[in-house]
Formats: sequence, structure tokens, C-alpha cells
Amino acid sequence: MSKKLEKNGLWESSRMMLPQHREAFQSWRHDKSMPTKRPTADEIGIMRESVLLPMMHTIVLRRSHEVERSSEMLRTLYAKVAQVLAKQMYADLAKVKRHMLENGMHVQEEEKDDCMIRYRYTCREHEDRFTMTRDYMRAEIGVRIGRYADSLVATIYGMDSRVSVLEAAENKKKP
Repeated sequence: MSKKLEKNGLWESSRMMLPQHREAFQSWRHDKSMPTKRPTADEIGIMRESVLLPMMHTIVLRRSHEVERSSEMLRTLYAKVAQVLAKQMYADLAKVKRHMLENGMHVQEEEKDDCMIRYRYTCREHEDRFTMTRDYMRAEIGVRIGRYADSLVATIYGMDSRVSVLEAAENKKKP
């Protein structure tokens, strides 16, 4: 504060506040300092989905291009199936991203190591971190790609049994 304002009566009087304004300010400050609600298990699942889906999409597309260049007899079939799977993954990723945007959820990579990746997330103003090991990611990606393949086969035979994390969360909300 400058010397002109230190002992100036005008400065001191400008700091005065009416009682109702003081109460409103204190209640506003109290509301702001309340702890934020931790994310639910479904929301954490959606955040994991937002991390794993881009990796799965990249893996499937890379395999599709490798198969197209190979000398496999059924390479066009394999490539087309991989492209259909990638398209479905991309659609699910768009749904997940939209859901996260609507609900104020953000995930970003914080630290990468040889055996793990650490992510920072914000969910309804609650900030925290979660870590995924590479072994877990490999296993989970394999399982999820298998589910997408099962879903494709079930769709071909006329019965889609796959339920994404978002659809499961929405089904829980319905009475």
C-alpha cells in the first residue's frame, strides 16, 4: 500500500462494509470453501474410458493398415472388420468426450514412466490423480477390443449384447 493511502481516512472508510453485505460475503466464502464431492465409480469409469479408447482406436487402425499390406488371403476382410471396430470405438469416444464436457470432467496426462502413466483429473471442481500401469492397460485394452469384436459378431447375428460404460450409467439412473 502506498504512503498516501496508509493514514488516509478516506482509505479506512472505504473498507467499511454494511452488516448484510458482510454476512453475504461470509456465506459466499463459506460456500466456496466447502469440500467438493468426489467422483462416483461410474465417473471414474468414464475417465478411464476416455484414456483407453484413443489407445484402442490407434491400435486397431495400425493393425488394419498392417493387415492391408500383408499377404494374408483374407486381408480385405480383416481390414474391413478392423475399420468397423475403429469406427465404433471412435463413436464411443465421441460420446464419452461429450459426456465429460457436459459434466465438467477433464483428464490429462501428467507423468509417463516405463511401467505406468499418471493422469490428473478434474471432476466437478474436485482435482485428483489416478495411475494406470502398462500391464493393466494392455490387459484391459485386450479385453475391451474382444468385447467390441463380440459386439460386432452379435450385431451380425442380430443381437447386440454390448453395453458401454455410459449406457450402464444411464441405465442405473432410470427407475
